[in-house]
Amino acid sequence: MFKRKRFSIIMAALLMLGFILSGCGSGSGGKSTSSDSGGSSSGGDTIKIGVSVPTTGPSAAEGKDMANGAEMAAKHINEAGGVLGKDIELVMVDDACDPQQAVTAANKLVQDNVSIVVGHYCSAAALPASGVLHKAGMPTIMVAANSPQLPEQGYNNLFFINSMVFDQGKRVADYLKDNNMDKLALIHDNSDYARDTADITKELHEKNGGKVIAFEAINPEEKDFGALATKLKSLNPDATYFTGFYNAGGLIMKQFKQKGVSGPFMAGDGNPTEPFVEVAGEKDAEGVILSQAVTINYVDTPEAKAFVKEYKETYGNNPLTFGHRQYDGIRLAADAIERVGDPNDKEALIKALSETKDFPAFGETYTFKEDGTRENADFLLIQLNNGKFEIVE
Repeated sequence: MFKRKRFSIIMAALLMLGFILSGCGSGSGGKSTSSDSGGSSSGGDTIKIGVSVPTTGPSAAEGKDMANGAEMAAKHINEAGGVLGKDIELVMVDDACDPQQAVTAANKLVQDNVSIVVGHYCSAAALPASGVLHKAGMPTIMVAANSPQLPEQGYNNLFFINSMVFDQGKRVADYLKDNNMDKLALIHDNSDYARDTADITKELHEKNGGKVIAFEAINPEEKDFGALATKLKSLNPDATYFTGFYNAGGLIMKQFKQKGVSGPFMAGDGNPTEPFVEVAGEKDAEGVILSQAVTINYVDTPEAKAFVKEYKETYGNNPLTFGHRQYDGIRLAADAIERVGDPNDKEALIKALSETKDFPAFGETYTFKEDGTRENADFLLIQLNNGKFEIVE
């Protein structure tokens, strides 16, 4: 087993947050390149880490948030001395949450011979990309993508730092049971992630004794959901749960509220707070309940507060759902490289990641099970009350 250093360069990067914010930090900062630079992952003065996120397309807001988190992590690690005496260099590619483009992006990272890939927001893009990365033996940290189809492939190079779809479905199903919300309307957008989330939530809700009175698929490109709202209003649900993404989710809630559909509107973790409210409008978004993985804005630690402060000062807005998790993913990648001592030994890097125990992240720790998913994973429910999101107990 690879032995962890008692005080790793990665924890130094976390501590560096405080020094930077107090004006004491200095250094080269994070470097980034396009995806076609070529060369060895350790052949020059830097160690390359691949970052695959959707910076264009319908999930560009989340992708940009993840890219920002990666840049912050590289900056802090480099200011703390780098990894193995070298700076981290981020090799960014845009998968656009599109399966075909994700394959192209994955091939570019393989050709560039990065040490580890960190990223992937959409499961629909991550699934085909994962085949490319597995064939290349590329260590891969999946930051957001959490379809059960990903670990079911049996690829030993994939490690998931997000909670999985099952964890989300269980949190929602238990909330519905605890609040006597028997009649559930489920809506998905036919994407792999949304359909899997809806299927698992249905199974768990029915196992808890509840009833699924509607199971609807929508086209996320549509703008008019009036007919769906009319149909569900007639069914009088105790709650509606939408498992797709915020572009459609915000519109559906807006139109459901205007039509007077009964029960709270709930939405999955493809619906980050600020973009969802922007689409729905503050008035119509009021009362929405979002299921989210542990989110930086709800972590009450000095490191989390420092991260949010620096993020806002650097990028001009609050971090969304996965920026901090991408930050932790880059830290985990750097930690694995430090433990192995060779950024080119991908087999050893996969082994090091598999042996990760209690890696300190924002508000949680990472320990991986045999299938690459996390132990002790969980989801939060947050509700918009009087214009402010609060944790639902």
